[in-house]
Amino acid sequence: MPFVIFVLGVAVFAQGTSEFMLSGLIEPIAADVGVSLGSAGLLTSLFAVGMVIGAPLTAMAAGRWPARYALTGCLSLFIAAHIVGALTTTFAVLLGTRVVAAIANAGFLAVALAALPTLAGRHRVGRATSIILSGVTLACIAGVPGGAFLGQTLGWRSAFWAVVVVSMPALVGTWLLARSTPTTAGPSGIRREWSALRLPRVRAALLLGAAVNAATFATFTYLAVITTGASGSNPAWVPIVLALFGIGSFLGVTLAGHYADRYTPIIRTAGSVALLIIWTTTALTAGHLPALLPMTAIAGAASFAVGSTVIGLIVSTSAPTAPHLSGAFATTALNIGAALGPAIAGLAITSTESPTAALWTSATLAATALAIATITRHNTTPQNPLN
Repeated sequence: MPFVIFVLGVAVFAQGTSEFMLSGLIEPIAADVGVSLGSAGLLTSLFAVGMVIGAPLTAMAAGRWPARYALTGCLSLFIAAHIVGALTTTFAVLLGTRVVAAIANAGFLAVALAALPTLAGRHRVGRATSIILSGVTLACIAGVPGGAFLGQTLGWRSAFWAVVVVSMPALVGTWLLARSTPTTAGPSGIRREWSALRLPRVRAALLLGAAVNAATFATFTYLAVITTGASGSNPAWVPIVLALFGIGSFLGVTLAGHYADRYTPIIRTAGSVALLIIWTTTALTAGHLPALLPMTAIAGAASFAVGSTVIGLIVSTSAPTAPHLSGAFATTALNIGAALGPAIAGLAITSTESPTAALWTSATLAATALAIATITRHNTTPQNPLN
């Protein structure tokens, strides 16, 4: 595997850390800049919005450049946003930097995924995708707790500076190594790439990716509440449960990377069956901590194994028609799922007054993913260039 793929993974690790670390920094940020906790919460919600709209818009703009320039441009903008965020004392400016960082993050991931067939080879897209997405799982395991620790000991601004420090070597490495890049496309060429969304195989992969990711984040968002509420455990168990989910996610995405390119149809369909069983079992046993602990790790592993495989599938099925927007399609599907899953789970928890409703939401979304995988299996399998 070309070393540049691992460099891109480091950049995604820094970006994943930035995206998730705010959950542990909202209170000190609110106190420091003089806003309410509710207002400070906009820092996370607007980041999510920026990720959803930023992927296609940035990919369309960056499609006119070689991937080397697009990747370093997005990463430079991401770094600049964090430098300004670390220096500002004005909440409005800080809010603006989060939107800019999210758009740059989405653009970087979209361009990186779209460039994988060229950078890694079409026969290794699945493996390369797993390496890049392992940066997200490592952010959950090490980056987010590390950011929270820095925020508590040195102030929240130190967490922003840490993201800058980690991103700088990735910026240099990307500039030096991402030399084999796709050809650029003019505005009319980029517009024509949207026609890929009319292809049944592309739509099937996008729907499946959104459903699998929605199931994942429906529970992940409320894991702390499930741990203390459903199982009645001491809050001290929350970091352990979150760490187990992160470790399982890393193992799942790593294992899937070894097999995704050869066994995409099997992982897609059998994995959807496994997710339905796993989420249902977790929901049934969530009231008992000894059962919740291993099931959390298993759920994380299965979710990211299937999720990373489907993201690679989105890129592979859309790349022949949309070489510059294929990564944007994958990134948008990923983030739509990440937004819808927690929203649906939140409504379920509110209506039932039970945190276990988040797990049943994941099971329902996994059933939806299984239905999509079953109904559309003939649309994706024959046309997948990796098979």
